[in-house]
Amino acid sequence: MSIKILVVSFILTSVLFFLVFTTTRLTIPSSSMKPSMNYLNSTKANNTYPVTFAYLISASKGDSGKLKRLVRALYHPGNYYLIHIDYGAPEAEQRDVLQHVAKDPVYAALGNVWVVEKRNLVTYKGPTMLSTTLHAMAILLRTSQWDWFINLSASDYPLVTQDGSAWTILSRSFAEYCIVGWENLPRTLLLYYTNFVSSPEGYFQTVICNSKDYKNSTANSDLHYITWDYPPKQHPRTLGLKDYRKMVLSNRPFARKFKKNDPLLDKIDRELLKRNRGEFSFGGWCSDGERHNTVCSGFKAHSNSVLKPGPASKKLKFLLSYILSRKVFHRRQCR
Repeated sequence: MSIKILVVSFILTSVLFFLVFTTTRLTIPSSSMKPSMNYLNSTKANNTYPVTFAYLISASKGDSGKLKRLVRALYHPGNYYLIHIDYGAPEAEQRDVLQHVAKDPVYAALGNVWVVEKRNLVTYKGPTMLSTTLHAMAILLRTSQWDWFINLSASDYPLVTQDGSAWTILSRSFAEYCIVGWENLPRTLLLYYTNFVSSPEGYFQTVICNSKDYKNSTANSDLHYITWDYPPKQHPRTLGLKDYRKMVLSNRPFARKFKKNDPLLDKIDRELLKRNRGEFSFGGWCSDGERHNTVCSGFKAHSNSVLKPGPASKKLKFLLSYILSRKVFHRRQCR
């Protein structure tokens, strides 16, 4: 029996390493649907920003509408966006997202939104979610220069504009350590977590807490506003309008989870992101220069490097200052 378990573990681990270290095409080759793919220079002005984010946005069957809305709300020309649609979703949904990305004039001009063509089957149980995350990190490390990696799903939504658990925000240095690490710890723990029911909820935390280079360098918060049923179930509660006030007062930059086209999303767009339906969230990069204009009016090449932090940036600064304060930061470190 133990031999069978060992063989199964070896097979699963081999699949994980294959997914992480093999190359992946990011879009289908059709010229009519293929966005700009000049990876290393895809965002011409990103070197002018103080920090750049790389997003992995994962979606499942029926999530294409939520996914497109999320990318629209998150978008900033200085960041990178890698979309992965679960293998369990119909091919029609994959094509719909590919067409949306390829035909959008801003995405095409900046070339920083990509779709993974060779999809993985992702389930909540087992190592598939972790392997997809590591694979995405490897792709983003090869194709672009960024400072921080953020993992989101189509059920997430931002509460602040871009000018200012299983869900993690990781530094580029730590991502490189996990993918092409200079010691065996990440790979050893990957073997270990292959047999866990929910490996993403502990893998990165365990690597950090057992690495002499990264131990006690973490802020113990996933920066998401999430509420749970009592007693807690496998997944968090779906947020509604009644959660809006507490969500805003939490000062967190993200929240989950939401239903498709929920009125709460419209309220967030209107009051927090200054975003009209189908448009981008307001930011300096899409401002027409008018002092009192707070609506994104489309891509402005001359404003590409302009930052205009909104009111929510002050709340986020307050939250981060609290998390990093001496009494909180040191109390929540690895033991």
